[in-house]
Amino acid sequence: MESISAIWDAIRSGLEFKLIEVAGHSISIYNTVVLIIILICFRVLVKALEKLIKTKVSEKKWIENGKEHAVIQIGKYVIYVVGFVIALEAIGVNTTTLIISSSALFVGLGFGLQEAFRDFISGIILLFEGDVLIGDVVEMDNGIVAVVKKINLRTSKVRTRDGIVLIVPNSQLINERVINWSNSNKLTRFHVTVGVAYGSDVTLVKQLLIDAAKELETISKHTVPFVRFVDFGNSSLDFEIHFLTEEVWRIEDAKSNLRFTIDQKFRENGVTIPFPQRDLHLKTKDFKLND
Repeated sequence: MESISAIWDAIRSGLEFKLIEVAGHSISIYNTVVLIIILICFRVLVKALEKLIKTKVSEKKWIENGKEHAVIQIGKYVIYVVGFVIALEAIGVNTTTLIISSSALFVGLGFGLQEAFRDFISGIILLFEGDVLIGDVVEMDNGIVAVVKKINLRTSKVRTRDGIVLIVPNSQLINERVINWSNSNKLTRFHVTVGVAYGSDVTLVKQLLIDAAKELETISKHTVPFVRFVDFGNSSLDFEIHFLTEEVWRIEDAKSNLRFTIDQKFRENGVTIPFPQRDLHLKTKDFKLND
């Protein structure tokens, strides 16, 4: 028994060995071991949360597929904050006193990092409201169309149609005008504009435009495309062919294919697409050369 007691005293003495001591506060091997155990426990808890949410998503129960990332991120941040506070308390740090004494520092940082703080708050709003989710196709105020790949607290990553990954501040997705094509109906309406020469049979033009739209597989067959006679232009009669499609991400390809088909049908039926024309009037003035 005495040998066991001696071993225990040696272990306890070793665990109480102070690694760091600053301003009356010390961190021993025991505190370090407890801190590591706490961090491991919370790490396991985060992994369990991710697995639980992904299981529920696959079973299509209480969470939508698009909101999976948002719920996981919010849960991870909450768990990490709670774990950090518990870890500090475990090594003898009074977190209440620490927060109060650091309030002036936080105010100073707030003034110096206003943009970062605004992006941080915007990230929280994005994750909670779910207006923009992972996988959504968005069109930003600068005209860039991209798919959202990741949403962090301060920034988000989006990938453009050219495969370029952009890092966008979250405040840009919150405060600026952003069109979320994925938040609308599954079918989205687009249109292509075309002009024909004056004197063309407008009834024939209308039918050819509708036939061209019906031939493309990417255009929905549930709703018949329709044509608008937009205007009497300077050099042409202007029409718009409106159609519904699910190809939001590749809509430029769908529009290009439609233009190819329209051009072919116009050629087959003698419909001319005019180029801009201008009348040039020359005025002459008689003048006499001096001898």
